[in-house]
Amino acid sequence: MKLPERAQIQGILLDIEGTTTPVEFVYGVLFPYAARELSDFIHQHFRDPEIWRLLENLRKQRNSDSASGLAPPPWRDDSEEAEISSLVDYGRWLMKKDSKDPALKSLQGRIWQRGYARGELRGQVYPDVPKALQRWRKQGKGVYIYSSGSVLAQKLLFQSSAYGDLTLLLDGFFDTRVGTKTDPNSYRKISAQIRREPQQVLFVSDAISELEGAESAGMHTALSIRSGDTAREPARFLAIRGFDEVFPS
Repeated sequence: MKLPERAQIQGILLDIEGTTTPVEFVYGVLFPYAARELSDFIHQHFRDPEIWRLLENLRKQRNSDSASGLAPPPWRDDSEEAEISSLVDYGRWLMKKDSKDPALKSLQGRIWQRGYARGELRGQVYPDVPKALQRWRKQGKGVYIYSSGSVLAQKLLFQSSAYGDLTLLLDGFFDTRVGTKTDPNSYRKISAQIRREPQQVLFVSDAISELEGAESAGMHTALSIRSGDTAREPARFLAIRGFDEVFPS
């Protein structure tokens, strides 16, 4: 399989994990950091209006999970400390499940924001990413990010990279507020927002289920294989091992 002609593509939509950024950074650095800092963060910001709204959404989701028989951690609200402890236990439970819950993702983003500001975190991208972003911009293409992580978390990662502020080379950010990453309607919404027809957009991800969603919406797709695992190459998706393969000139 081949990429479409360069002139056909006006927008490039990128996943993060395994596409622009090593999976190990997300699961080995960011997620453990959020889990470790969750208790301290909630204690400090429990009464902040914005954080309170996120925590209230987590409470509602926990009740829904319990009603659905998912057996979340026990809940206590007989004191503020007990409620905070329950929120921390439930938040960490969601993280272990790799939940895409929007309130959790927003909360993680705020925790990471504090970590970046303290110098305890620094965004990571593959070495070919900065050059590719510059190249695609010179070619006149819009470049966008779509991740289950919050828009805040996305911007923080790219702002703090070892290559400088890469958000200057990106034209937009999308999270699950537009819909889940397996839903074709999510990609249709993104196409509408960036003012491109789906067939004018190339979506790159390491998740086949996401590529299927984008393909169903009419986008072109490419499977990112950074590990060299050829067993993950389904015949119907073009596989790339780096951005140097995408419109190199």
